[in-house]
Amino acid sequence: MLNLAWHDRRASWVHWSVNVKASTEASASESGEQQRKKVFLPREHGATAMLITPIVCAAILARQWRWAEVATLTAAFAALAIKDPMVLLVRQRFIRKQQRPEAAAAGRWFAGWLTLLVASGLVLLRAWPTYAVIALGTGLLLFSALAVLVNVKNKQRSTLFQIASALALTSTSLATCISALGFITEWCWWLWILLAMQATAGILVVHARLDARIALRRNAPVNSPFRGAAQMAIVVLLCAAVAAAVLRRGWIATALVVAVIGYSYDLRCQKSASSLQLPLKKVGQRALALSSLYALLLILGIW
Repeated sequence: MLNLAWHDRRASWVHWSVNVKASTEASASESGEQQRKKVFLPREHGATAMLITPIVCAAILARQWRWAEVATLTAAFAALAIKDPMVLLVRQRFIRKQQRPEAAAAGRWFAGWLTLLVASGLVLLRAWPTYAVIALGTGLLLFSALAVLVNVKNKQRSTLFQIASALALTSTSLATCISALGFITEWCWWLWILLAMQATAGILVVHARLDARIALRRNAPVNSPFRGAAQMAIVVLLCAAVAAAVLRRGWIATALVVAVIGYSYDLRCQKSASSLQLPLKKVGQRALALSSLYALLLILGIW
């Protein structure tokens, strides 16, 4: 009788083990299937906004419509989107050196984004002057190579790289101006500079917030070099606002003052524990709203 009970317990254990194994294998299979169907779209919403906003601003300010402007948008978006699948494929080829479930999806998305980028580039090749094709095309290739290298080495949070990214992403305003008018106007140079200044200040404020959140979790005093750098960036924006006011460019001065107030308020809120506990998604939405208002005021000022 004891032997029978032991066999019953063993049978129950084997049955449970088989079910657990089957459930684990099913979960792994489902996870692998999800990885194979992975979608490679830009994940950095801030970078996407930083890319598209200058295109919209320049297209409005150019006051002309050409199909090359659409090609500028698709080329810029494809150049941003192709980074993630390219990084995965490079890591697999040179670092991991083994097949990953998402590699097939990465290869397909890479081919798709590359096709869109080449097709858009051919349109721009016919619409742009030669100097613009060489200058911006070379800049795109160099920055894309740098972005892949930095991401492969997991250095994408580097402040210098993010500031360089802000300069590169906001330069889509120059590309849009060339597509619309055939050359870069004076107002477009100023548009690029003003957008890049605001984006740089925003990056430094975000890094200061991240340092403050880390200090809060560790119950330690905040010792962030980014807070001082963000304050310096705000001072630069304020000086630019004064210069714009002296030159009687009221809307541009207003845009700069709005940025100064927004970032100064953010830095002040970073001293509050409750503010630091806000979800980063909500913080990002506020930053996007500030950037959108800033861009709108710049359009009014340059118009």
